[in-house]
Amino acid sequence: MTIATTNPVNGQVLKTYEAMSDEQVDDAIERTHLAYRQLRGTTIEQRGRWLTAAADLLEAERDETARLMTTEMGKTLAAAKAEVTKCATACRFYADRAAGFLADEPADAAAVAATRAFVRYQPIGPVLAVMPWNFPLWQVLRFAAPALMAGNTGLLKHASNVPQTALLLEGLFRRAGFPEGAFTTLLVGSEAVDRILSDPRVRAATLTGSEVAGRSIAQIAGRELKKTVLELGGSDPFVVMPSADVELAAQVAATARCQNNGQSCIAAKRFIVHNDVYDAFAEAFAHRMAALRLGDPMDDDTDVGPLASERGRNEIDAQVRDAVDKGATVLCGGEKPTGAGWFYPPTVVTDLDPGMRMWSEEVFGPVAGLYRAASYEEAIELANGTAFGLGSNAWTRDPEEQQRFAADLDAGAVFVNGMTTSYPELPFGGVKNSGYGRELSAQGMREFCNIKTVWVGEGTAGVGAGAHSE
Repeated sequence: MTIATTNPVNGQVLKTYEAMSDEQVDDAIERTHLAYRQLRGTTIEQRGRWLTAAADLLEAERDETARLMTTEMGKTLAAAKAEVTKCATACRFYADRAAGFLADEPADAAAVAATRAFVRYQPIGPVLAVMPWNFPLWQVLRFAAPALMAGNTGLLKHASNVPQTALLLEGLFRRAGFPEGAFTTLLVGSEAVDRILSDPRVRAATLTGSEVAGRSIAQIAGRELKKTVLELGGSDPFVVMPSADVELAAQVAATARCQNNGQSCIAAKRFIVHNDVYDAFAEAFAHRMAALRLGDPMDDDTDVGPLASERGRNEIDAQVRDAVDKGATVLCGGEKPTGAGWFYPPTVVTDLDPGMRMWSEEVFGPVAGLYRAASYEEAIELANGTAFGLGSNAWTRDPEEQQRFAADLDAGAVFVNGMTTSYPELPFGGVKNSGYGRELSAQGMREFCNIKTVWVGEGTAGVGAGAHSE
């Protein structure tokens, strides 16, 4: 298999790596297992100092790290710099708040016939992280920062087209002071995941990726009785109602669809607009999408760079062609450029119907589907009429509608009058085929903890009398 850095601007292979042998993988798992024994015995304060040092390194090396990410997967340099900064922020967030998130939680001791009772959060061991290329630093850091602060160790199987970023992450935590092996990168293909997750030293797994990959991980973990957190993408709705600021909604919509060159799980993908404002929104949205500048992601003037792979570009082009061949209308874009690089223009497609691939499939590129809705009820039906349920957007200045959208949108997050994004302070994850479990916030940190009940009695006769066993 190929593990290589290939520049998506021109298709040039810049660096290749040999996949690790089974023996090398076994050695890496053992190092990580031994590091767990060491890390779990350190204090939260010590781990916080190491994670703060990682944040310092990220900030000091921001520009160099950003250029590496842009070279490997094509996001604009400005977006890559912002990603590095966001990762440093998350490291500081968990360094500062982990003690509170993991503090013992007292229970009602009298109610359980104890002198003292509480819940304690403790680490569970090495966690395998199978991560994608689209946010090659952030996707990993949002798992690694809370996991390491909790006392777990990490094994990273990153996407095969971002090997240098994967190795950078291993070096980052080592240079920050974490024990050798606390975070280890495995340069392996997907075929190695079954063997790694089946190893008894590996206690859990987290995956961000496709539905197919998620089902595979869940099947292995189910067989091995191991905890998993899965984030499997989405086809997020962006609903615009009559009371919305249509110009602002169109402006945010273009950013929401084309962030990260359109390659984001929580990018808005299906734009559902009430009939009363449909024409105004469609015109403004198509105008803003067409005005985005497609080009070299290293250039400051570029808004949208290339897709990360030729296969990815061919896939979205096939989805657009399928829709057009079946009667859809393209308002802007829609033509695959000729020449070097895996570029695709910002595109808006309307007149979609259930017989088209774009109706039910996630489109992982700068292509927006535009839909009409005659009422709130129809908008909700369209918004929820997908197998996915990751993020969602609703644009309305009506307080009652805002409450209804918050209740009715079937997703892991609802953003009203704003663009869906992720914050360390808020839990992140989905429902339905978008996966299960949560990352970020206190909830994300506790996903890979042993949530332990501790009951303490006086140790004298009669204590606990009358209690019933399970």
